[in-house]
Amino acid sequence: MGLNTVQIREAFDAVLFDMDGTLVDSMWIWDQVDIDFLARYGITPPPGLKAAIEGMSYHETADYFKAAFHLQETPEEIIEIWNEMAYAQYAHAVPAKEGLQAFLDFLRENGMKTAICTSNSLFLTRAVLKRYPWLDRMDTIITSDLVKKGKPNPDVYLTAAARLGADPARCLVFEDLPNGILAGRNAGMTTCTLDDSFSLHLLERKRELADYYIHDYRELLP
Repeated sequence: MGLNTVQIREAFDAVLFDMDGTLVDSMWIWDQVDIDFLARYGITPPPGLKAAIEGMSYHETADYFKAAFHLQETPEEIIEIWNEMAYAQYAHAVPAKEGLQAFLDFLRENGMKTAICTSNSLFLTRAVLKRYPWLDRMDTIITSDLVKKGKPNPDVYLTAAARLGADPARCLVFEDLPNGILAGRNAGMTTCTLDDSFSLHLLERKRELADYYIHDYRELLP
C-alpha cells in the first residue's frame, strides 16, 4: 500500500525533509561548483567524487577536499568559497518541488510538526528560505553546521526529533539519496524517497532502501 494522507495523519507526529533534491531541485548546482572550484587548482573532478562525498556534512566535505586535493585553504575557507559560488543559484534559480507548498499546508492544517534536516550550510539554507518564505514556517531547521557527523549517520534527524519533542518511531523522513535514506532508517524513522533528476541512476537502490516512494508531493495531496 502506498503512502497517503490518512496514513500520514494517523502514523506520524512529525515530517522531516532533506533539502537539496527533496525540497528544491538544486543538486545540479554542485556538479558545476566542483568543476569550477577544482579548476582553480588545475584539477579535473575525478571519477567517483560524487559517490565519495554523498551525504557528508558541509564541513566533512571540506575536510575531504582539503586532504584529497592537497589544498592550502582551511576547511572554513573552502566552505566560504563554496557558499559564495553557490549563493546566487540558491537565492534566485532553484525551483521548489512540485506540490510541496500544498503538502506543507496540509501538514500544518493537521497540526503536524515539520523540519528541514540538511547536509548543506545554514548560509545556503537561508538563501532558499528567502526565495521561498513559506518554507520558513518549518518548526525547526537542522543543518550540517549543528551536528558532528553527516549522513548516513542519523545525527541530523535525531537532533530534529529531539528539538520537536517527537518520538523517532513516529517521524516520517523525505529523502532523495541513498545515504539520506539510510540516515533516516538509522534514526529509527520511516522513510519516503522521491524522484530527482540528479539521482535517476540510483532510483532502484533508493526504492530498495526506502519504505515508500513517490514521484512528487502531488501524490500525497488529499
